[in-house]
Amino acid sequence: MKKVSLIAAAVAASLSAGAFAAAVDFHGYARGGVGLSGEGEHVTYEKNKVGRLGNESDLYSEIGLNAELYNQNDVTFKLESLVAYGQSGNNNWEGNANALRVMNVQAQGLFSDKEAVLWAGQRYYQRKDIHITDFYFLDTSGGAGGGIENLSVGGGKLSVALMHDDGADSNGDTVSGYTFDARYAGIDLWADANLELAVAYDFASEAEGQTVEADDGVLLTAVLGQGMSNGFNQTVLQYGTSSYGKQMATYGGGGWYDRSGGNNDADGFRIINWGVTGFGESWEVGHTVMYAQASDTDSGDITAYNAVVRPMYKWDDHMKTIFEAGYFADETKQSGTTTDTSGSKLTIAQAWSAGSSFWARPEIRVYGSYFMDHEADSFANGTDDTEFSVGIQMEAWW
Repeated sequence: MKKVSLIAAAVAASLSAGAFAAAVDFHGYARGGVGLSGEGEHVTYEKNKVGRLGNESDLYSEIGLNAELYNQNDVTFKLESLVAYGQSGNNNWEGNANALRVMNVQAQGLFSDKEAVLWAGQRYYQRKDIHITDFYFLDTSGGAGGGIENLSVGGGKLSVALMHDDGADSNGDTVSGYTFDARYAGIDLWADANLELAVAYDFASEAEGQTVEADDGVLLTAVLGQGMSNGFNQTVLQYGTSSYGKQMATYGGGGWYDRSGGNNDADGFRIINWGVTGFGESWEVGHTVMYAQASDTDSGDITAYNAVVRPMYKWDDHMKTIFEAGYFADETKQSGTTTDTSGSKLTIAQAWSAGSSFWARPEIRVYGSYFMDHEADSFANGTDDTEFSVGIQMEAWW
């Protein structure tokens, strides 16, 4: 009874200190719709390479709840949580496909640098993506971890973190892996330009009697951002070794690591340019271009490039017409054999959104997409190299 009384007193003291006074922040992302094609079901094709508009067939959502649990004397503790749900969306009841993606506590104001944040748990860790292709070019989010971010160092902000990144070796045995991630952001250059640098180091810890097959890997990233009066532009330079090396040419972003050892000799790089630009009051254009190479991978030497452009015309504050064109080409050389793959997509959509901006959401769009495989027959059960699909989709974030 005495122990229970002490716990009750501690809880009461926390409540009186205002620990649970803040409101809950509800946020998230969702997409879903219906489509059909000559194959019956809705067709999708290499969306990370040719663009996602009119090229998604799933029902997907992320539901997040955040709450500030403590706020006293400029010290705050915040809880973040997020559950992801993904299904085909073809039936009303499709079972359980949920995943707890985020659950962490962040504390700010504990140190002399009041902007520094101490955190522990699992989170989406400073992910960087290109929206029109749904491509995360830097995403080291793994299992649970911890770190400190936004430390004022020099003229920029330093963040460091350590996260779980387990995987299986060539025998299927679990390997205890870890990712060390360091970022230095906010390096001011010329007018409206800034630079962010990142390094990820992936390594494993051997269990008793275990031999780790995969070498450690390093992923280096530099992001040059340029603000403009009518939009923004980013240029991304990346270099990786071992498993990170292969990911440079296979659209990886650091979120997984090959523990089999098959890519120990690999290295690779890529260059990306992307952004959104406004032209007058009625047009906005998003684009992305990438060139990448990876050498000595378990699949051979890989060269990859892609380009996607999405022009959008605004009829009024809510209605817009959107076009998207994308093209990719991959070349793989292994044991004297060269394999080429390439394809493209054209989409036109009529959309209605909560505002006229390129980024305005929620949005409901009716679309038609034409897909082309330039090297093989990827459609109609391997009998055709083209396909057309039509559909309606919603997308929202809040």
